[in-house]
Amino acid sequence: MANIRITKQFSFETGHALYGYDGKCRNVHGHSYKLSVTVIGQPITDTNNVKYGMVIDFGDLKKIVKSEIVDQFDHATVFNKNTPHLQLAKVLKESGHHVILVDYQPTSENMVIDFAEKINKYLPDHIQLHSLKLQETESSFAEWYASDNS
Repeated sequence: MANIRITKQFSFETGHALYGYDGKCRNVHGHSYKLSVTVIGQPITDTNNVKYGMVIDFGDLKKIVKSEIVDQFDHATVFNKNTPHLQLAKVLKESGHHVILVDYQPTSENMVIDFAEKINKYLPDHIQLHSLKLQETESSFAEWYASDNS
């Protein structure tokens, strides 16, 4: 049986700031992120299975990514908790804003690594995460491939 790759795309709005950066991105700003999630596996061959012919139901993949990534990061502001941005995060949280504190610089590169770890925890055993593409603008993106990280 052939391995097939399945991709589902997601979008969300997130703000962040890059502490210590030498350009404009040191300021709080936001992106309309696009996330493409590609998994790989073999289509189900059991004709009695309601998912017959599918690698994974797109709805099942959506539930994982939505709960672990989109619902968490959409309309949130992300800061590295190991920087002075912690003070700004506290003020924003006290004002009712949704703030996520991470232990990394919230670049697209680091976010895509974090997302891969989060998604991998919830995939069925017979499905592997193949790749992620996190686009922060129309022309700028970071990619994660399982084959580069094995």
